[in-house]
Formats: sequence, structure tokens, C-alpha cells
Amino acid sequence: MSGRYQIPVSLLSPRVDAQKLGFADTSEIAPLDEPIGQERAVEALEFGLSMESPGFNIYAAGPIGTGKWSIVRRMVAKKAKCGASPPDWCYVNNFQDASQPRCMSFPAGEARPFKVAMEVLVKALRHDIRAAFESTKYLDARAKIMEEFDCKKKALFHEVNEVARERSFGFQEDPVGFSLVPMKEGRAMKEEQVKRLTEAERQDISEKRRHIERRIREFQSQVHTLDHQAEHALRDIDRQVVQSLLSRRLDPLREAYERFPDVINYLNEVEKDVVTNYRDFVQKEVQIPLFGISGGHQADLSRYDVNLIVEHKPDEGAPVVDESHPTYANLIGKIERRSHLGVVFTNFTEIKAGACVQASGGYLLLNAMDLLRQPFAWDALKRVIKTREVKIEDPGEFFGFSTTGLKPQPVPVNLKVVLLGPPFLYHLLQAYEEDFSKMFKVKADFDVDLKRTEQEDQRYARFIAGICREEHLPNFDAGAVAEVIHQGLRMADRYDRLSLRLSLLTDLIREAAFWARKENRWVVTASDVETAIAKKRFRANLPEEWIQEEIKEGTLIVDLEGDAVGQVNGLSVHLLGDSTFGRPCRITARAYVGTKGVIDIQREAALAGHVHSKGVLTLGGYLAGRFAGSHPFALSATLTFEQTYSEVEGDSAAAAEIAALVSSLADVPIHQSLAITGSVNQLGEIQPIGGVNEKIEGFFETCKQHGLTGKQGVIIPARNTKHLALRPEVVQAVEAGQFAVYGVNTVEEALELLTGVPTGERDANGNYPEGTLYRRVSERLEEMALIVSDWMERSEVGEDANGEN
Repeated sequence: MSGRYQIPVSLLSPRVDAQKLGFADTSEIAPLDEPIGQERAVEALEFGLSMESPGFNIYAAGPIGTGKWSIVRRMVAKKAKCGASPPDWCYVNNFQDASQPRCMSFPAGEARPFKVAMEVLVKALRHDIRAAFESTKYLDARAKIMEEFDCKKKALFHEVNEVARERSFGFQEDPVGFSLVPMKEGRAMKEEQVKRLTEAERQDISEKRRHIERRIREFQSQVHTLDHQAEHALRDIDRQVVQSLLSRRLDPLREAYERFPDVINYLNEVEKDVVTNYRDFVQKEVQIPLFGISGGHQADLSRYDVNLIVEHKPDEGAPVVDESHPTYANLIGKIERRSHLGVVFTNFTEIKAGACVQASGGYLLLNAMDLLRQPFAWDALKRVIKTREVKIEDPGEFFGFSTTGLKPQPVPVNLKVVLLGPPFLYHLLQAYEEDFSKMFKVKADFDVDLKRTEQEDQRYARFIAGICREEHLPNFDAGAVAEVIHQGLRMADRYDRLSLRLSLLTDLIREAAFWARKENRWVVTASDVETAIAKKRFRANLPEEWIQEEIKEGTLIVDLEGDAVGQVNGLSVHLLGDSTFGRPCRITARAYVGTKGVIDIQREAALAGHVHSKGVLTLGGYLAGRFAGSHPFALSATLTFEQTYSEVEGDSAAAAEIAALVSSLADVPIHQSLAITGSVNQLGEIQPIGGVNEKIEGFFETCKQHGLTGKQGVIIPARNTKHLALRPEVVQAVEAGQFAVYGVNTVEEALELLTGVPTGERDANGNYPEGTLYRRVSERLEEMALIVSDWMERSEVGEDANGEN
């Protein structure tokens, strides 16, 4: 009977015929230059990258290892190469308000020449102005002006002196300057002489003094006016000199940049500022000879610098920026600060561009998870996409906190953003971020596997050839390629589909090449690929070995021989990082008289997940459908995973649980040499489950540790046959008759395999045939229902009697 359900050896693992590949090794085939099996994603990327309307940014969704980054980079780079080079951007000083620097754009490659030209201009002006002010011609003109005003001052002084002399007064020098003294006979009067004068004479002297002092004040006012006139005259001549020098230096620049109005306006402002502050160009550093240090300083001329924040080459195409650390500062830019003697300061030369400005006119690639982990980064990116400009500011300013500092003019940007992340994050953003669907209108879905064909086998081979040539690895012979394809089928968990987790396959290719080189072979063979697989498994399977050792020692109780009532071997899968393995787990059931139904001990102990609880509840529906009829369905039973102390999730143990429960009800033993996995619906159909290969291999490993007897095997859903890709060791054991894999479609088929007793089918009266498994279950349930009914009747009679008393 069991042979009827045994899965043929040919279906246990997909076969790849190396002879059909058509080459001896990968040196004979051309490397693959296109993505494998991602037509949907490629089409979406091509559409999104070509769409110029706002909001058509791209979210590339797919699991890790599907080649998202490499495919996106390759396609974006190809698209960018055909694009135009965007303009250069720089910041310059705002001479009206230094706290609000201005941005200017230049065609690609032209900003740096302007920056250099301004540096040359400042350096030349520093030399020219200083030389001009030290020239003989300038000094003579300056001396002439000073001499002219000195003559006017002398004439005014002569007039004052004449007024004083006419009134018998003279000027006498004293420690604080000059003072008026009365004169007599050409000599200054002494204090005693003044005291001997009459009151009228002293009054006359005082009156004359007041008149002269008024004249002196007028003189001082006139001298002050002459000083101002002299200063203005000197400034005029200085400005004429500077203006002449500036015209000679700026006119070529104006002519070179006449097509840029912003540059012309900036040069005009530079001219005004230089003419106004020309003295900054003539200051010199004074060295103290004894110590050789500066006793003075040159004026800061950095206000004429050009802060080039982004530059491009004219023929390099559109920029592609892959920002691996998308912090707020790295995305938007920052304003750096310097410290000197405890004072922190900044200016427009400390403005640094972020990835959004650098990618303007091109493409910005971001990891969605990394972006959302950074404070402020997502909101900042949203603002850039919405406003199409980048405002470089402190994060405090972005959130409304007042900070003193620069407020640079925003930089206009036009960029295509490509977010790469897992599919679940895309759906979360769609649900909870109202602006997401407006900003990312294109989704590029990356698949995890593709349908296997001869053409896809060839593309796999060409992919391997490309890795070998790109990384200078040994070539793979046809057998090695066939083994890699087989591993791709196993990773896809389908005999008819190939995995697209190309990063994992690439690692396998590298590891196989390593073991080939270690054996001094320059062609990788199938044995090298098998070695790489085995070595990788060995590096990661320490937890599996611990569990298998505990099973072998009896610490974890698993029976592999004999029969037992209400006990069956279930199968579970452990996911520990890069290690996935299966192990058997004893499942037991105990049925007894009662009305509580099926009690899941795992659920009662809060050690069951929701899906597992659903699977257990489904069992009640199946049992009621099979056995409820002429009598009430009275049942109490407990189910549990023995020696399991962590949460149990999934419904793949439902088939094992119903087998243990039926065995307990019918008092029919189950063959302990078999293990079973599968989900069950209320109709009794066995549904496919995940991890089927790991589960089979885990039970096989346990059986091998105890010794293969030929009676051991695993029962799986028949619908999982297409997912089989077992290790060669397991296939060889099945082929040798030492192990078996069975496929079933219904609970009844599984029970017949596990118990060796036919389940039977109901007749027209709803009864099961004598000697069948379900007849025994039905009789036991009817017996339990009668016991419950009698007990309830006796309870009611007892209550009535108590009431009469």
C-alpha cells in the first residue's frame, strides 16, 4: 500500500544534464550583459527613468540578493551616459547682506575657471593697488593735494595771527598746545603787569580775547573743513586709481561672462565693494624681527572668493550619486564652522553641498531602510522633491528653531530619486505616508525566481562566465555549471523554477573557485561546487549538530522504531541567520470523555502563534464533519509538542496532530519510523507547506544517526512534490531503498500510511465499514457521547431530587 504513495526518485531532486549545455567550460561562451529574469522590474525602471514629469520617482522593491543594486546601477549609468551634463553651482558673497549668500550656476566645467579668475583678480588687485599707491606719480599727486590744502591752512592761520596782532595779542606755546597772551611793546605781558592794569584796561583785554577766540574757533572750523576736503580729495584720487585698475582687470571678465546676467551683477557689486574698501588691499603684515611673528595682519579678502560646491565635466553625462549614508547633512548639505581662540564663526565659503545638489540633473540612489533610520532625512528629501530646490540650512532651522547663522539662497534641483528597499516597506509607506504615492509613482518589483527553460539554463551559464571573467576566477566546466543550476533550483524550492538570488549564487561561484584553486586546478568542476556547498553548510550547521546529537543521546526523545498510540513524529524548521535546517519533534495527543473539545496545550501556555492556533481549530471542524451525525460530538483531547519550549508557529503540523488525535481515539498505534508534515483544511485535504526539503533532510539526518533501516520515511503533501530539491545523499538513500518519501493528498491517505489500517468510507447510512480506522473512531466517539449523555441525565435527576427535598 505504501508503494502507491511513494514519490519516484526522479521527482525528488531536479536533474541538470551537463551534456545539454553545449560547452566544455565557460571560456567558450559569452558573458551575460543583461539581467536574468527581471523583465517586469527592468520595464518599470526604463519607464521611470525616461519619464520626466514630476513625481515619477522609483521604488525598487525586492528581497536582498535579487540583484537590485547592480541592475539599478547598470541601467541608471547607461541612461545617465546619454544625458546632458548639468550646470555647475557655486556660492558667492552677498555684499548687501552677508548672511544670505547667493548661488550662481554655470554650464558644466565653467565654474572653476570663474573661481580661478576671481582668485587671480584679487591677487592682481592686491599687487596693483599697492604698487599704484607706492608709485611716484601717485605720491606726487597726493603731495600736491596736501600742499594745496596746507597753503590754505597757513593762509587762514596768518589771518588769525594778524587779527590777534592787531589787538595786541600773541600766541604762546604751553604743554597742552597754544594759548593767547596780551602783548605790550612786542612782548608778552606777565601776570604782575596784568594785575597792575586798571579795571577798564583789563576789561578791554578780556573783550579783545573773546573776539580773537571766536575768530580762532572759526579758524578751527575752517581747518576741519579743509581736512575733510583734503580727505575727500585724496579718496577721490585713490578711487580714480582703483577704478582705473579695476576697469582694466574687470572688463575682460565682463566680456567673458556677458551672457550670464547674474555674473555681471556680481562683478558690478565686487567693483563697488573694492572701490569702497580698497584700503584692505594695501595692508601689509609686519614682522617682529626678534621673534619672526606677525605683528599686524592682512585684511580678510575671502568675501571675494567663489565657493564651488558642485562641478561637472562637459561630456561626462548626467550625474549618478549613490549615497550610502543618507543623513540629513549628507543629503541636503551643511554649513561648517571654524573655531579660533574660542570663537566659532562661519561664512559662505563653509557651505558644502549634499547628495541632492550633487545629483541635480541626474539620479540619486538611496537605500530606503537607511534613509528612514536617519533623523530628519525623510522629511528633508520630501521637501526637495516637492519644492524642486535645496535649502542648505541647519536642521534646527528646518524645524523652526531659531539659530543665528547663514541663510543661503536655495539651489534649484531637478533629479530622479530611486529608492531601493524591501516590498513590505513600500506597502507601509503607501499606507501611512500620504505623500509617498505622489512622489514615487513607479514601482519596480524584483522577482525571486523564474521559470526554468533551456534558454534560462544558458543564461545562468553566461552569468557564471561573466563572474569568472570580471573577477578573474577559474572557468567552470559544464558539470560545475550544472551543479550551480541545480543549486539555483534548490534555492527556488521548485524543480521547474530557478532562483534569482544572484548574490548567493555569486558567493557559491567564488567559493567553488577558491576550493578549485586550493587543489591547484584552473577549471572548476562539479566536485568543487559540491565542496563549497558542503563547507558552507558545515560552517553554519553547529546548532543543527547540537540538536541531532541530543536526539542521538536521547536527551530529545524521538522514537524511530516500533509503534505507539497517540504519538507521531512531526517536522519543524529552524531559521537561524544563514542556517536553515529541519528536525523531528514528537507530537502527542490524549483523548478522553468530556465536552471541552481539542485543547492545544501550546496555546494554553501562550506558546502558540496565531497560524498554529488556526490549524488546531481547523481539526475540530474536520473531525466534526467526519464523525458528527446521529449522536452529539462529545470530545475532550489535548495536543502538544513535546520538549518544545519556544513559540510554535505555522500550521504545517496539522496533519501530524490529527494523526495523533485519531490514533488516540481509535487506540490504533502509529509507525514511529515515519514522520509527517502538512497543513489540513476542514475537508481533510492535505495542503502544501514551506521548508519541505529542510524537513525531509532533517528527519533523514536523524535516521542516519540512528542507522537507516529501510522502513523510515517522510510523508509530505503531494502538492509539495514540485518543491523537492533534496541533497544527493538523500536521493541516493531513497534509490537504495534505505529511505522513502511519500506524497499524500488527504488525511485518509496519510493515516493509512501511518497506521497500516484503512480509514474506510461511509455507506448510505453514514456508517464506516467494520475493521476500518474510522469505524473504531466513530464507535469511540459514540461511546463517549453516551457516557456524557448519561452523566448529564443523572446530574439533572439529582438536581430535581434535591429541589423536591
